[in-house]
Amino acid sequence: MQTIQDVMTSDVQSITSQETVQRAAQMMDNLNVGAIPVLDDGKLVGMVTDRDITVRSTAAGLAPDQSHVRDVMSTDVRTCSPDQTVDEVLDQMGDAQIRRVPVIDPQSRQVIGIVSLGDMAAKHSAGIDHTLENISTPAEPDRSTLGNADTRH
Repeated sequence: MQTIQDVMTSDVQSITSQETVQRAAQMMDNLNVGAIPVLDDGKLVGMVTDRDITVRSTAAGLAPDQSHVRDVMSTDVRTCSPDQTVDEVLDQMGDAQIRRVPVIDPQSRQVIGIVSLGDMAAKHSAGIDHTLENISTPAEPDRSTLGNADTRH
């Protein structure tokens, strides 16, 4: 049975929560990734994604060179260990509707990798269809912040 260690990406770049949103976006562009683990003092404190930058920063009108990663990052981060099975983590990803999971060393508690749906699709195709279906299930839109526009036709 394949484990996460067999499919994960081990060369992971990180950012601190004090960095600017602009720096996070630049890193994503340079690395060609959509998410970066956020580490403070070597400890995982969150993940910042391209969606976080778009939805939480740009949509709120925050200046990317003046706002910080801590202002837009996700703090409820699901993690896995390198010895977990791919199928187990695929199930967790589907349940949580997430596409990437940091891999944490059980002894040191340090981030040692990241595993994405793409990693699993490229190296372990079984179970991807079910997981992708769960991740892609649409959620109800939150229309409470769209203003008081008249919706009568």
